[in-house]
Amino acid sequence: MANLLETAKSAGNFKTLIKVAEAAGLLDTIEHADSLTVFAPTDDAFNKLPQSTLDELLQDIPKLKRIVAYHAVFGDVRSDDLAQIDEAPTVEGSILAIESSDGKVKVNNANVLKTDILADNGVIHVIDEVLVPTMVTVE
Repeated sequence: MANLLETAKSAGNFKTLIKVAEAAGLLDTIEHADSLTVFAPTDDAFNKLPQSTLDELLQDIPKLKRIVAYHAVFGDVRSDDLAQIDEAPTVEGSILAIESSDGKVKVNNANVLKTDILADNGVIHVIDEVLVPTMVTVE
């Protein structure tokens, strides 16, 4: 099985996430972490952001690093686990709200489109929005 980074690259719809993780200097962390759960926004999710916002984030590496780290949770949190919890602490240090009902899962305001894409060092859940910690502002 591939690691999280290889799995994300082969999926083909996380090019922007990989680009921002690289700009934030977090690719090595994602590739070599013992066990991470990544709530991965698709390229379409990033396209919902104004291009100026993405450009601004790429110029503000500390802010970008916080946003990327906010999409990751320590440990292997699968869909069965998501159905039983209502929050999860992120690598960034803030808490994600998890809501499960009628077989659907939301993380903050993002819908989980696909769960349990397994990798050697964790799991990816596909989401339709870019998550932003409450203490970070983006325009």
